[in-house]
Amino acid sequence: MISEDKKVWGVHTQDDYLFLHKDVIAIGWKDFGDLKAIENTREAFKEHYAAVYPQSKKQAIANSAGMLYRFIYEVQAGDYIVFPSKSDRKINIGVVEGEYEYVPSAPEYVQQRKVRWIKHLPRTLFSQGALYESGSFLSLFLIKNYSDEFVAALDDNFKKDTADTEDETIGATAEDIKESTKDFILKELSKNLKGYDLEEFVADLFRAMGYRTTLSPHGGDGGVDITAYKDELPPRILVQVKSQDGDIKESVLQSLKGALREGDYGTFVTLSNYTKNARKYLDNNPIIRGIDGSNLVDLILAHYESLSEKYQRMIPLEKVYIPVQSE
Repeated sequence: MISEDKKVWGVHTQDDYLFLHKDVIAIGWKDFGDLKAIENTREAFKEHYAAVYPQSKKQAIANSAGMLYRFIYEVQAGDYIVFPSKSDRKINIGVVEGEYEYVPSAPEYVQQRKVRWIKHLPRTLFSQGALYESGSFLSLFLIKNYSDEFVAALDDNFKKDTADTEDETIGATAEDIKESTKDFILKELSKNLKGYDLEEFVADLFRAMGYRTTLSPHGGDGGVDITAYKDELPPRILVQVKSQDGDIKESVLQSLKGALREGDYGTFVTLSNYTKNARKYLDNNPIIRGIDGSNLVDLILAHYESLSEKYQRMIPLEKVYIPVQSE
């Protein structure tokens, strides 16, 4: 266990040479200027960041200003640093030795601190969970879950202790990646698609699944938003789409059922969820399928490559393989 007064920080860079040959850690934001010139409060850092980078979004301001604040005021001499270098695929572990320095002559990384590197270890020695946590998308971040593993790696017996053991973090890491991807997709849908825009997206998703779809005129057709056929013959599928944040109630599903004719099937699509009574109603009325936010993401992932280019740009994903736990 590490002492309570020492923290383990992760850091990323595009300049491995600077970190490893100049014995520093650094972050950019050159235009932000000398961090010492800003009042020692997070709010002051956010206000200055918004003034220097006026095109930045609210969340980007909070994240970036927070990293700059942490770099000067929360990272302390004696704290550990974990730096995954891309050039040699090593995990570099060191200790912060110096206070914050502003280096205006640096091409990009003007915010710097001196570091003493202790070990440069192959990534293969670490659990998948530790590698995942050290791979955060942030430039500077606090390592919490696997801090003890990185500190233990400084021991000379670390290789012998870990090399031949089964990695029990793989399954959890794979699930973390999947859940993070689902969260990202739902956030992008909620942010970009409201009302009729979501209806058009769902129609495109049904098309990607092999259905012929027709969008209803806005505000018409008794609450039915999309009509879908698998081929030239029945059954007809009537689809209702809701982009509201709250859970769907039973009465809304009853309205969809009322629009069905004999032989029709219904599908209700929401980014949120269904109330307990609505779930019971769906169980008792199998001609209506309820698709919640999680179900919708599963369908998107299954048919992503067949979605229109417009929606692939909206939800940019790359197909990768991730390790999973063996049976």
